[in-house]
Amino acid sequence: MMASSGLVQVAGLLLAVQLLFVGAAADQEPGTVIPAESRPCVDCHAFEFMQRALQDLKKTAFNLDARTETLVLRAERRALCDCMPTNSLR
Repeated sequence: MMASSGLVQVAGLLLAVQLLFVGAAADQEPGTVIPAESRPCVDCHAFEFMQRALQDLKKTAFNLDARTETLVLRAERRALCDCMPTNSLR
């Protein structure tokens, strides 16, 4: 459940970024050329933003993996303890 909500948030973020860029491109008249001097700044900011977003996604994925592993181990231990007498686990 948590993983799917995280994926929905990521998809929403990517959609918002894409709409931002599409909206910016729609404001220009067709056939106009943006001078090269003005492009790097926008490109760099977009790259930095996407790089930070990717780092956040990697951290989130790692945290979800670690948490999932912990929960699975806890569930396995509970199942083991439920079906075996406590004195046989020592």
